[in-house]
Amino acid sequence: MVDKQNMSSVFQKYSSQSGGSGGGENKEGISWWHLSLIGVGCTIGIGYFLGSGLGIKSTGPSIVISFLIAALGTYIVYNLLAKMTAEDPQDGSFCYYANKAYGRWAGFSCGWNFWSANILIIGSQLTALGLLSKFWFPHVPLWIFAAIYAALSILVVLLGAKGFGKVEDVLAIIKTSAILMFIIIGALVFIGIIDGSTEGRPGVPTSYTEIFPEGLKGFWGSLIFAFYAYGGVEVIGLMAMELKHREDAPKAGKVMLTLLAIVYLISLTLVVTLVSYTKITEKESPFVTALANYDLTFFPHVFNAAIIIAGFSTMTAALFGVTTLLVTMAKSGDAPKLFEKKLKFRELPLASLSLAVVGLLSSVIAALLLPGKIFEYITTAAGILLLYNWMFIIVSALKNLENKMWDKILAFLGILFIIAAVSGTVVEKTSRFGFFVSFAFVGVIGICTLILSRKWKKEEQST
Repeated sequence: MVDKQNMSSVFQKYSSQSGGSGGGENKEGISWWHLSLIGVGCTIGIGYFLGSGLGIKSTGPSIVISFLIAALGTYIVYNLLAKMTAEDPQDGSFCYYANKAYGRWAGFSCGWNFWSANILIIGSQLTALGLLSKFWFPHVPLWIFAAIYAALSILVVLLGAKGFGKVEDVLAIIKTSAILMFIIIGALVFIGIIDGSTEGRPGVPTSYTEIFPEGLKGFWGSLIFAFYAYGGVEVIGLMAMELKHREDAPKAGKVMLTLLAIVYLISLTLVVTLVSYTKITEKESPFVTALANYDLTFFPHVFNAAIIIAGFSTMTAALFGVTTLLVTMAKSGDAPKLFEKKLKFRELPLASLSLAVVGLLSSVIAALLLPGKIFEYITTAAGILLLYNWMFIIVSALKNLENKMWDKILAFLGILFIIAAVSGTVVEKTSRFGFFVSFAFVGVIGICTLILSRKWKKEEQST
């Protein structure tokens, strides 16, 4: 979803709830176009390479419309976060702005919700890596691959992974190149330069039933997977703190999301015109399935390998991130002090890492017990938790910013999109379980918030 360098930046900022850099210019900062490119490279991930297949399976060719709506919703969230950062450039994350708008309970809930979302994202990526590896070893159980990748990821964290940030830049290029490779080859297939079997090839849909073969219910249920593919924008939004001119943050977001939308929409349009949506499964990337009937023996292997490399890097980066996040939350008093302690060995936060490892092991066990549906369940739950945080961003901006009428209309439109995406998981039977998983996480966080609110109130009265 997002790379280590950017996630670490966010988590470090979250620890400074009351500090601020002030001003609107950073002489050592990055340019707006550089932020746009970082956003494109870091947002593209497993949620798109494999998760988009769940959306295609749910709704068919109308997945392109789902991704268009998700792009607009993502822009609304990013734009509001960028404006808050430009107006009040505190060294704090979106959790800081929630705290500022509604009090400590909001900052606490936001932080733990973000931690939970990233734990599920790690689980989703872990499962995806297992599914992609079964492309070469179909008879090996999913949980074995999940266990292997989990162990390797933990090992990287334990070793410290010097230079991992530089490697991330290379892997971002690999991810982007994989999509461009598919677009070029897919376009050559579409116009007939590359020959192959056209049996069952749907072509361009022209009627309502061809665009929405599963009806509006299927389209509704696909929204969550489209939004999930844009996940991570809340982290990229915070990189506005690193801009030379922070007022350029909205412009950087517009360019970033325009590029993402173009890449996503072109590639998905090629998929749904080259292969029937009924042949798409969660066990294989839809981009590989789309070119399966053509004499391109190299493509599935190269593309699959590129996704695995990129997916493993982002999963390990997320593991770094949630480990660091829990340490900074402990420093700010939003997590037990136990998680603040570090070992002398490589400054390793053992307690924080251990809790993240429990999340990894849970994913391995889930892959053992529910190998058929685990990816869909975890991906749905992770996507919903991300959208809960996006809701925090929007409602915080409505209170923190002096919004014009048009900004308010866009904000409420963003809320409407988020409600539509979340509620779509309830009406769709296959993703309903994921909704209840996310609801359980929110319930636990809510109970803890209520209990601690009384403690915070007593502390305020005593001081």
